[in-house]
Amino acid sequence: MSRLEALQAMLKKNPTDPLLLYMLGNEYFNAGQYRECVTAMERYFSLTEDEGAAYRTLAQALAKLGKISEARQAYAAGIRAAQKFGHPSMIEEYEETLKTLE
Repeated sequence: MSRLEALQAMLKKNPTDPLLLYMLGNEYFNAGQYRECVTAMERYFSLTEDEGAAYRTLAQALAKLGKISEARQAYAAGIRAAQKFGHPSMIEEYEETLKTLE
């Protein structure tokens, strides 16, 4: 059983576990399954407040899908979260990425 399959099986048992959704979203991204990544991350955000890192994965997946405007929105949301939770290096990273995102 692959890591992706294992996470999917665990999520079937506990479909509202934010950590499992976060891990599944990352696994989908690593597998190049960007639409599935976006879906998993959106479900994750509906269940919990993130400190900023998950927005990077969401934004990168959206960019891979050619949804640049939505990717920009995800980075902006990540900046707001990083400001709230005091992650200055993440803010700087996202701001730099926004300058080059086309």
